[in-house]
Amino acid sequence: MSKVVKKSKKSTVKIIPLGGLHEIGKNTCVFEYEDEIILLDAGLGFPSDQMHGINIVLPDMTYLRENSQRIKGMIVTHGHEDHIGGIAYHLKQFDIPVIYGPRLAMSLLSDKLEEAGVSDRTTLKSVLPRDIVQIGQYFRAEYIRNTHSIADSFTVAIHTPIGTIIHSGDFKFDHTPVDGEHFDIQKLAEHGANGVLCLLSDSTNAEVPGHTPSERSVYPNLDRIFSAAEGRVMVTTFSSSVHRVNMVLDLARKHGRKVAVVGRSMLNVIDHARKLGYIQCRDDIFEPLRSVNRLPDEKVLILCTGSQGEELAAMTRISKGEHRQVRVREGDTIIFSANPIPGNTIGVVNTIDRLMMQGAKVVYGRKEGIHVSGHGAREDHKLMLNLTRPKFFIPVHGEHRMLVEHSGMAQAMGIPKENIVIIKNGNVIELTEDSIGVNGEVPSGIELVDRAGIVQDNVMKERQQLAEDGVITVAAAIDWSGQLVAAPALHLRGVVTSIEQSLLQQLVNRTVERILSDRWDDLSETKDGETEVDWTGVRLEIEGGLQRLLKRELKSRPLVVFMMQIPEKQPAKARAARRRKRSSAITTTSSTPAPVISSRK
Repeated sequence: MSKVVKKSKKSTVKIIPLGGLHEIGKNTCVFEYEDEIILLDAGLGFPSDQMHGINIVLPDMTYLRENSQRIKGMIVTHGHEDHIGGIAYHLKQFDIPVIYGPRLAMSLLSDKLEEAGVSDRTTLKSVLPRDIVQIGQYFRAEYIRNTHSIADSFTVAIHTPIGTIIHSGDFKFDHTPVDGEHFDIQKLAEHGANGVLCLLSDSTNAEVPGHTPSERSVYPNLDRIFSAAEGRVMVTTFSSSVHRVNMVLDLARKHGRKVAVVGRSMLNVIDHARKLGYIQCRDDIFEPLRSVNRLPDEKVLILCTGSQGEELAAMTRISKGEHRQVRVREGDTIIFSANPIPGNTIGVVNTIDRLMMQGAKVVYGRKEGIHVSGHGAREDHKLMLNLTRPKFFIPVHGEHRMLVEHSGMAQAMGIPKENIVIIKNGNVIELTEDSIGVNGEVPSGIELVDRAGIVQDNVMKERQQLAEDGVITVAAAIDWSGQLVAAPALHLRGVVTSIEQSLLQQLVNRTVERILSDRWDDLSETKDGETEVDWTGVRLEIEGGLQRLLKRELKSRPLVVFMMQIPEKQPAKARAARRRKRSSAITTTSSTPAPVISSRK
């Protein structure tokens, strides 16, 4: 086994979170020593209602792009999208020499990289419990089995020249795990006895008292609902909740129902989990969706995505009557075996309402006992702190109030306040054997991605304006003498106005004509019979005037798209004639199209 290089007198490990702080999602953390960088996870987040057209949200990776040559590898803790979903996007910008992670996470990630065409930008290596891997010269990562809502999840002990840093990953202490894979509490305790320099721990449920219930507690409640269902049963849950999916499949077998799986991500996870042995069931329990409708209703179970009300997910489309093969029937029992993630509540309740309106019995909510969190509550957090007994503590993975609550918990358990830091994305934490503190920042915003790629800030501002106030397009053709060739063309889309469009057209005409009359002499110059025009200045003057006019008259701020058509250059012999009449260069008689200058505001 490789040994960690001995420390120098002023050894410092830098810890830089790029996502996952003051939020849920985008979990990405950088560990840095000397000239080496390793990453722990690289997740994505989901867009808010104001992020029009956005599919996913990524952390700003400027720091890693600028330091890509220093990256030695990545540690993956588990296979949830908020921990691995960003990796394929990042590999398009910089290489990661090697990625270590659990078998299920690596299996899911392999598909993502193949689909994105970046599988040649890294090497994936699977690990098993208690495996220790060397990354670069200074880091060793030790994988410690934990329990979470996805199979094959790990806490990680990172051995550095100045001491051991433990990152909890997402966890709860489930003493009766569905797959029989118990939290390796013994190994955590060993590290605690040997000395843990710093603990970074999941804070998601820091406000929730007690322990998070075992995943097995869901089984009898689902069993009760299955027993009472007289027609078809539909279940929606997180596709990555392998333990939950395994229980649903077992209940289908018990109650004699064939299973049709709907949703690409659900099919994908089930396929990989079965190959790795995390889901165990007979092949003949599954039935193709196209043929399941021929079975009696009491023999059917439909397992699908859409527990979070996602617009394109299967259950959402079913609720809207937009799914080609599945329609809600009177007497269907539909189970939402998941709680809404913050921000998704409206989408979920709207989906439930639509299903109920079509005659389905929908079972949802905490009172039904059909979902438990994969994150530990307060007593789980205390147990993690007790087992590891860290010298320094950093609460991570949660919104600010959760981090504060977790910090208070650690102080109550004996960790001095000065040994705890509450941080935000982009903070640079400097950790030594004897101190911890924040020293500087790196870029830490967000990168928005739609189907075409990264969306720039100015595009999002335009989308927001379009959504709120609509768009107005003004097109004008101007000749060399500063005259309008014709009245400007005005088009409104999504704009609410009490002004007649004919009156608004007149106001636009007058505004453009006035600006040309007042400013033309300042923006054009004639020398030796040749006119030179500052067309950019003309455009800016007209834009500004239109903006002020429309804001004043409409009492709103629609997106203004201004297009200006200008005449082409003509031969010298035509210049004298051009000064006596308007240029005809912008008519269809010209063999070369006149240029168009377009701008958005």
